[in-house]
Amino acid sequence: MRNKLLIYTLIGIFFTILTGTLSHFLYEWSGNNRYIGLIAPVSESVWEHMKMVFFPMFLYCSIENILLQKDYPCIYKANAYAIYTGVFSIPVLFYTYTGILGKNYLAGDIAVFCLSVVLAFLSSCLLSKTASASSCKRKSKIAVCYYAAVLLLFFCFTIFTRYPPTNIGLFQAP
Repeated sequence: MRNKLLIYTLIGIFFTILTGTLSHFLYEWSGNNRYIGLIAPVSESVWEHMKMVFFPMFLYCSIENILLQKDYPCIYKANAYAIYTGVFSIPVLFYTYTGILGKNYLAGDIAVFCLSVVLAFLSSCLLSKTASASSCKRKSKIAVCYYAAVLLLFFCFTIFTRYPPTNIGLFQAP
């Protein structure tokens, strides 16, 4: 059972890095389709790059929740936490390294993305392994809260893509 979770974790890392990287170019490839822009970065802002982690992870974790919930009853909780970990690691790591170096570098940006994905999936794996079934006893009520938190983030991405508060640095290209 332990290897099963590790295999799903490694597949998730690979899937998210691959699809997140492809999503970086998807908006331009689509001819700047505004519907594609809701799930793919439309600018070079840090906010838009957070989508590169969110949407692939959201898709993968939704499937993983269904496939692994029998063996890991708290996986939905771990995956919701992991999505937030991955998404919010992007600005933390980006602004930390650019603050230290004084500017951003493509290699650093790529490393931030990959590290954010790895941190997210490792946190999910760790939480899934250590959480007991009894800690998820009130599963349906807790699940609603975790799913609501992830859906709130989904909603924020769609709203702030269309109407970004451009006076906030997170929404400006570095």
